[in-house]
Amino acid sequence: MVKANQQTPSVASIVFAYLVVYIVWGSTFFFIEKALRSFSPFVLGSVRFIIAGTLLMSYCKLRGYKLYIKSAVKDALFIGFLLLFVDMAAIIWSEQYISSGIVSILSAATAIWFIVFDKPKWKQNFSSLPIVLGLLFGFIGVFMLFAEQIFSGTTDTEDKSMKLTAMIVLIFGTIGWTIGSLISKYSKEKKNQDKDEEDLHVMVKTAWQMVSAGVSFTIVALLSGEYARFDISAVTTADWGAMAYLATMGSILAFGSYIWLLQNRPATEVSTYAYINPIVALLLAHFFTSHQVTSMQILGLVVVLCSVMLMNWELYKDNKKFKVYKRAKRMKKLREMAPKSSIPRIIEISNFNSKHEKKKEKTEKQPKPQSSALSEEE
Repeated sequence: MVKANQQTPSVASIVFAYLVVYIVWGSTFFFIEKALRSFSPFVLGSVRFIIAGTLLMSYCKLRGYKLYIKSAVKDALFIGFLLLFVDMAAIIWSEQYISSGIVSILSAATAIWFIVFDKPKWKQNFSSLPIVLGLLFGFIGVFMLFAEQIFSGTTDTEDKSMKLTAMIVLIFGTIGWTIGSLISKYSKEKKNQDKDEEDLHVMVKTAWQMVSAGVSFTIVALLSGEYARFDISAVTTADWGAMAYLATMGSILAFGSYIWLLQNRPATEVSTYAYINPIVALLLAHFFTSHQVTSMQILGLVVVLCSVMLMNWELYKDNKKFKVYKRAKRMKKLREMAPKSSIPRIIEISNFNSKHEKKKEKTEKQPKPQSSALSEEE
């Protein structure tokens, strides 16, 4: 039940949060490429997530959130390893060889792997024509990007080989992100069923995930000799700025805005960041880097984004705004088809149906006396 004194967020707050999620998250690909001028890949990840994890954990401590429950921390560390280490390591390492714009497009294609690896949803997903079409379009879009890199104008065989390797590594990184997300999803559902089990606040779990990533990046950077070769005095002011941006704006502010939006806006609406982020990344790569944005890359982006839309079609179809739009479209069609004398009657029927649907929804939402009593006993 919603409390009477709960305030509805202002339009300005919602717009600001969307701008942060759209632009800041989309720009992180660009700032990773910039930071790589002074930081080697695993040192970059190490510094970024140690700073971000420390700041976020400190914030959670100040807010009075509980910081440790053994089972929850264990899950968060494992999920953080997959989400923030495996995937981000692939992104950072790949950006040494391919454009941040291409990396962002391939990252947007992660939706493909959600369909492929979400086994409990196979029957539902593969029996839906829009999802199957979206899956096919997704693979076509990824193939187009691979082909663009392989058959590009350069004659340097080694350069092409490294670009191809980077794209394959990136694909494996997105698979790691998918598996981590699915483990997180189903472990959350399991905990929701077990109401007595105590859990940590989402921000605390994210802080632990960042700690997991920071430690993993640090271990690899030490073992590979990246820290031994790292010269802190050689880092330029601009690259320290890029690092600060990634740690604070990218890892904390953008994520906080994303969580806040999920609590205040429909999930289908919030998911639109997946369409905007690659566009932002591609524009930044075009205007502020030496990389050339080709027509094939733009076409690949369009195909991938269309595939994402198709794979999420069932979610969008059930959205309340979409239903209102469909009803308005039907009314417009009836107005055009019907004689003028019958239009008032059509409006009357439409208004009656709308009121009837709202009344039905309210009736369905009201709990029955027996079920209410049962829930109280539980």
